[in-house]
Amino acid sequence: MPGERVASDKAAGFLRLKRIATLAELAIHLHCSGRTVQRRLAQCQALHSYNHNGRYYTLPQIPQFDARGLWRYRGVFFSRHGNLPETFAHLVGQSEAGLSAAEAGELLGLRPSSFLWSLRAHPAVKREKHHGRYVYWAAEPGVRSEQQQHRGRVVKTRRQPTAAEAIALLVEKIKHPALSSEALQRRLRKQKVLVETETIQNFFLRHGLTVKKTAPSI
Repeated sequence: MPGERVASDKAAGFLRLKRIATLAELAIHLHCSGRTVQRRLAQCQALHSYNHNGRYYTLPQIPQFDARGLWRYRGVFFSRHGNLPETFAHLVGQSEAGLSAAEAGELLGLRPSSFLWSLRAHPAVKREKHHGRYVYWAAEPGVRSEQQQHRGRVVKTRRQPTAAEAIALLVEKIKHPALSSEALQRRLRKQKVLVETETIQNFFLRHGLTVKKTAPSI
């Protein structure tokens, strides 16, 4: 109907201007109910965020997705793959060596405890312990076997810090939990503790800890 087309065009125009918006913001702009706005968004094939309980919407042509199909804008995260469960399953399936909780959280920009427990039984994902901690693998046996072999090779070949280096690193991590691995490496160097950035990342990976990386521009 012409009226519905005009309303959908208004919703699309508002999203093009704002880039992202909530249902409430769109309802105020369009002077209609939330249910009506949802119909308009469906007509626009709008995407909803995978964080903030899916409250934010954008148009498919707006996000500048990265290589993993993710886009972050002002603390709101969108995925080319759909909602959080679908996105998590896709990332696990495409990973070379499965994903630990810390790795999954870092990729998605979310605290692992905020989403992993509810997704542990996802049909496309297999959760198993590996070297003492849980890792999420693809459910498909052939893919899972390759992921497990790859992770086993990586863990064996990556250099880990010595006991003294590990203690110095953990002290700095406790003092400055938000620092990136590069910043930690610089602080350690000032103390005459010479640890490569890759070794710091390997240490956190092996022990399931999260280390902050440089924030992407939005």
